[in-house]
Amino acid sequence: MFPLSVLDLSPINDGSTAAESFRHTRELAQHCERLGFRRYWMAEHHGMPGVASAATSLLIQMVASVTERIRVGAGGIMLPNHSPLVIAEQFGTLESLFPGRIDLGLGRAPGSDSPTSRALRRDLLTDPEAFPRDVVELLHYFDDPEPGQAVIAVPGAGLNIPVWILGSSLFGAQLAAALGLPYSFASHFAPAQLFDAITLYRARFQPSERLQKPYVMLGFNVFAADSREEAEYLASSMQQAFVNLRRGRPTPLPPPVAHYRDSLLPHERNLIDEVLSCSGIGTAEDVREAMRAFIERTQADELIITSQIFDHDARMRSYELAAEAARGL
Repeated sequence: MFPLSVLDLSPINDGSTAAESFRHTRELAQHCERLGFRRYWMAEHHGMPGVASAATSLLIQMVASVTERIRVGAGGIMLPNHSPLVIAEQFGTLESLFPGRIDLGLGRAPGSDSPTSRALRRDLLTDPEAFPRDVVELLHYFDDPEPGQAVIAVPGAGLNIPVWILGSSLFGAQLAAALGLPYSFASHFAPAQLFDAITLYRARFQPSERLQKPYVMLGFNVFAADSREEAEYLASSMQQAFVNLRRGRPTPLPPPVAHYRDSLLPHERNLIDEVLSCSGIGTAEDVREAMRAFIERTQADELIITSQIFDHDARMRSYELAAEAARGL
């Protein structure tokens, strides 16, 4: 099976609650572990009515506690919202509770709008070099303490926690290459600079103690069902949510609508086509061919799958079919 992982935002469905989203996340994580997925990542977002994964570290603990083998982590922690020391302590705690199973992906976006970012006490005029410095500081907290070191992460120091850089532009690619870290690109929703970013990352990669050669994991949408028509119908929930967000009216994940794309203005159809350019929609065979073409074009080492599907059972089925598709690659 080609290496597949899961990106889960704990979506809040229209008419539902965060509590139900968390129950669905628990069930999906256990399901994906049985299916052979490599890792299960949660993403930090704030103030979004359709996303329940704001307290990312807490959800990682929940998922890790109800699974046994699958790696669990952040895809990612938005480091500008946090002190590097606090994140080192949180993930040091997680690694101590679940040794050998925790990943830490780091991004520099706020994961929120400007008012919410200010409520998080985030300086929106931050020096652009602050993120690289914060990443280096965080990595240092995971090293073995040096004699006389003034600040030590307890727990955290001396723990071998894999750290990833996430991105949707060239910035993260350059940083991951310079620090010799694995890189994950958000091609599932922002594919515009995908090929430039992974080309730059591979060309400039500097081997480190953490990683000897480049490693690329790419976001990929999957809407899989037993028929192509059903899969296209299921995909309309994510399409509606994305268009609503771009219109400045974020909503919970809406129920699917037949032929939704046909109702959009031309520029909105073009937006959806661009966003879904890194996707597999259809039967297991359709998804397999889409994955195969995407992997051949990008030479990805791993895909991280997201399936924003309204019906929980249909979402579980979509991941089953994604795993079936990957076994045929």
